[in-house]
Amino acid sequence: MSGRTRRRGQELLDAIHDAVLEEVLEVGVARLTMDGIGRRAATPRTTLYRRWSSPVEVLLDALYHQHPVEEPTAGADDLRGDLVRALRLMSDWAFSRAGRAVAAILTDPKSAALMSDALHQRVFADRGGSFTRTVLRHYAERGHFRAELITPVVADLGEALVTKHLIDKGRPPTDEELEAIVDQAILPAIGFGPRT
Repeated sequence: MSGRTRRRGQELLDAIHDAVLEEVLEVGVARLTMDGIGRRAATPRTTLYRRWSSPVEVLLDALYHQHPVEEPTAGADDLRGDLVRALRLMSDWAFSRAGRAVAAILTDPKSAALMSDALHQRVFADRGGSFTRTVLRHYAERGHFRAELITPVVADLGEALVTKHLIDKGRPPTDEELEAIVDQAILPAIGFGPRT
C-alpha cells in the first residue's frame, strides 16, 4: 500500500467484496483463501480476519451486500410494471459479478453442497427470497389479490422462466420477453386474465 492513501470504511469493504467475487470466479469456492482475497484486494489478510472468520464468510457477506432488492411502488398502483422491473433486476443481476459467482457456485456440485443452504438462508431469504416475491406480497397486502395465491410455485414462476431464458439463449431477455412472462404466466397465476 506504499504510495497510496490507505482505504478505510466503505471503500475498503467494496474492494474486498469485489476481490472475493473475482477470486471465486477464477479459483472456485474450494480454493478460496484469505491470502488470495487479500492479494486481489491489496489488503493484508489480518484486515480480513478482523471482520470474517473464513473466506466463505467473506464471500457470503459480499453476495449479501451485492444482491439487489426489489422495491415496489409505494402507492401499489403498478403491479405489472413492478413485476417486469423485478424480473429486469434479476436479469441484470445474473450478468453481474455477484450473479455470475452465484451461478458458478450452484453449478459446481462440491461448491453447491458446501454453500447452497447458506446462500438461501443468509443471502436470498434476507433479500426477499426471490425477485418477484416482495412485489407479490406488497400487492396482496394491499388487497389487489388474495395472498394465498402466492404459492411457492407462483413465487418462483417468473424467476424460473427468466433462468430458462438465460440458459437457452445466453443473453438477457428483452423488455418484451419479460412482459410476456408477466402477462402470460405470473398475472394469470394470481387471477388476472391475459392482456389483450
